[in-house]
Amino acid sequence: MSSATTSSNSPTQFNDGTGATTPGLSSGSSDGKGSQPPPPPSVPAACLACRSKHLKCDGMTPCSRCLSSNSECIYVASRRGYKGPRRNPAANPNKRHASDSPPVSTNGDSCPMLLGHTPVQVPVTTMSVSGFNPAIILPQADPASPYSGPPGGLASLQVFRNPFLANHAASRPMGLATTPPTQQMPTLPERCFEAFYHFFHAGHPFVLPREQMLRLLNDGKTQLDAVATAMRWIGSLYIDAGPARAIYLDEAIRLCYLPSTPKDGFLVQALLLIIIGLDGSCQQERARELLADCERIALEINLNTRSFAAMHGGGNAVIEESWRRTWWDLYVCDGMIAGVHRVTNFLLFDIAADVALPCEEHEYLTGDIPQPMYMEDFDDQIFSGEDRPFSSFAYRIAAARNLGRFMRTPITLFPGDENVAKIESLLTNWRIHLPESKRHNINKKCKLDEMMFQGHFITHACSIMLHQPLSQLDSSPTRAVTSCAPHRPVATGQEFNVHTQHTVTAAYEISQMITMPVPVLSHTHFFTCVVTLASIVHLSKWALYFIHDEEDLRQQIRLNIGALTKISDVWKAADTACGQVKGVAQEIYRAKKAQQINPAFWVGFTQEQMISSINADEGIMAEFDGMLAVTQGQ
Repeated sequence: MSSATTSSNSPTQFNDGTGATTPGLSSGSSDGKGSQPPPPPSVPAACLACRSKHLKCDGMTPCSRCLSSNSECIYVASRRGYKGPRRNPAANPNKRHASDSPPVSTNGDSCPMLLGHTPVQVPVTTMSVSGFNPAIILPQADPASPYSGPPGGLASLQVFRNPFLANHAASRPMGLATTPPTQQMPTLPERCFEAFYHFFHAGHPFVLPREQMLRLLNDGKTQLDAVATAMRWIGSLYIDAGPARAIYLDEAIRLCYLPSTPKDGFLVQALLLIIIGLDGSCQQERARELLADCERIALEINLNTRSFAAMHGGGNAVIEESWRRTWWDLYVCDGMIAGVHRVTNFLLFDIAADVALPCEEHEYLTGDIPQPMYMEDFDDQIFSGEDRPFSSFAYRIAAARNLGRFMRTPITLFPGDENVAKIESLLTNWRIHLPESKRHNINKKCKLDEMMFQGHFITHACSIMLHQPLSQLDSSPTRAVTSCAPHRPVATGQEFNVHTQHTVTAAYEISQMITMPVPVLSHTHFFTCVVTLASIVHLSKWALYFIHDEEDLRQQIRLNIGALTKISDVWKAADTACGQVKGVAQEIYRAKKAQQINPAFWVGFTQEQMISSINADEGIMAEFDGMLAVTQGQ
């Protein structure tokens, strides 16, 4: 039969537009089954020469057109529309063969990952993010499921892994799940526990790392009840815990003073956490009472000795490191409380201790504890010729020790006192002998090094306390700033001296620490009083009759107020300090405005400088007024 002949009972040849014909089914056949024979195999229907000229080819070899034109007649099988043999078309109509191309969807909202399937209309209420459950959308394998899907069901849909599920759940198709996945919300104690490690632990890293602590808690060790409750109270300060916050504090203190609570390192840890939290919550008197008890217990159990860690570590190097860190963090906190509040006298500075120095933070968190070194090694490193790396925690301890030495120095009454030079030598030696990796507050992984951060601000604060009484900055305008320590009167002077330069430089460095690319709440709350101390210096300088860098100084004051405002989200002490600093700034501004009324004030100013100074003053005071309004409205 020729290619041009057709019949109702024979396969129909459809022209593909190039002269080629494609086998198909006649209009009288509804499927590929029945009495009709299977379609013949595909054969070349047009040669390349006829195809290129869009002419009909007779299919002969060679064809009549090539024969007449004396052309080379070549046949190549056409693949247009060919999908291979279909032995079982009804088995899976949605199955994509290797030769298929993804069909183009006519619905602009359909997902391209569904490979052309008809989009399923899902109620909007089932797609809320908070209550998303794939089991609501996809039917369960259980035939008794009350879900009734659209005609044909959704069982044939090709599903994909959900990246938001746990690894074990994401490894199997959702359509094959026998039970719907559930998301169990963490309890309030769990949230507080996680908040402790997320926000607080890096600033005072003496409690065991999270995994180690969870392991001990799961073992049901009762001596951990006090420290675990204290940790939850600290964590509750960073989240919305409601009345549970006060309950955790009362319970933590009760557990610490129970007769059945053993006097051990965990009790010292619990008390130290409570002390830090109370100090930042404007309960300094109560914190000092607990500090005295904590120090007494630490000395009774010999926490300050080299042998304590080995005797009570149970052969666990991480627990031994935790005991060493507990003593040294108690030492540093005792010094910072004494330095910023100037009420206590840094008792532990005079206590003999031969506890090994802590290791680096990443070593502690990973459990890779190196051979410990001691303070003697730290002091002799210049003279011994041994190039030993010491941890950031060790430099933090050395900074606190310099603070203790300053506090034991008699009060100076005149600038030429040799004791001032001795303390300044200690502070300068701490700075210039830092290794390159410790000179900044960023570690090798470009993350904040909180231990070095604290070491630097302790040194800057010590420099201010050493030089401010001998400077030429009149402190009387800042006498209202007493949130951290009582006012220290400093007489005014006519010109800057070297002590004034030391004081101003240290205050500037503290303000620059605020600009670190990390949340200010990631620092210990003791940073509050250090920022307040720097603010007193800035305000004292701003109160002078005339200064050349007034615009830069105003920016430093604005920076400090912003930091205190942010820290006050958690720590009440920062809120009190912030209000006092802003109040003093307003008083100084009013005094400077009154001076500007006097024409003698503007002697030496150009008109442009006068306008610039007035606009700058108006701008900063408008910002201060806005901050005060927000604070009062809270």
